[in-house]
Amino acid sequence: MLTVYGEGRGFRVVWLLEELGLAYRLRPVDLLAVENDRDFLAINPAGFIPALQDGETIMVESIAILEYLLARHGSASLAVAPDDPAFASYLQFLHLGEAGLAGPMNAVFVGRELAPEAERDARVTRWAFETFESRLGLVIRRLADCPYLAGDRFTAADISVSYALLLGLRTGNYVPGPTERDYLARTTARPAYIRAMESCKGTKAWAARSPGL
Repeated sequence: MLTVYGEGRGFRVVWLLEELGLAYRLRPVDLLAVENDRDFLAINPAGFIPALQDGETIMVESIAILEYLLARHGSASLAVAPDDPAFASYLQFLHLGEAGLAGPMNAVFVGRELAPEAERDARVTRWAFETFESRLGLVIRRLADCPYLAGDRFTAADISVSYALLLGLRTGNYVPGPTERDYLARTTARPAYIRAMESCKGTKAWAARSPGL
């Protein structure tokens, strides 16, 4: 059986697994005590989440895991083939959801909420938020023409970007505009998203909270 270690960005993986109808086990990881979690460190000695175990195969990095699952276990309906005109947009937003949105937003959260008071308006924190905003502009521009990031159908790119927007929303560091709000209403209404939320309920995952849309 597939095992997902950690919630957080692991929610992307759980959501995709629910979309694909694949059986999995969610194994929570407490990052505040990860040095004592020998079983998890045997899976990922670097100590970050998520990680995926598929038999003898171990994967880390949420976007890489999504691509792996789609290639090995997936349905073509959630990916875009290289000969499809939408392939470039699909691939761009699949990766932008982490590199351009969730990564910078995580830095914003740490800088605003976890840093010492004197450091909370640091230039690097402002830079991270500016980065998030500039990449968000690409998302808004795309959604002005299409209901989803690859065009007319929901794909893994929407899982990637929706997670990032919800991360900003739930940490109080981003307020969606009308375009993003309508988009998130579409993606979070999917039965697989709702099942993934239920799967994470009772853990420390951010995903267990109300989306507040």
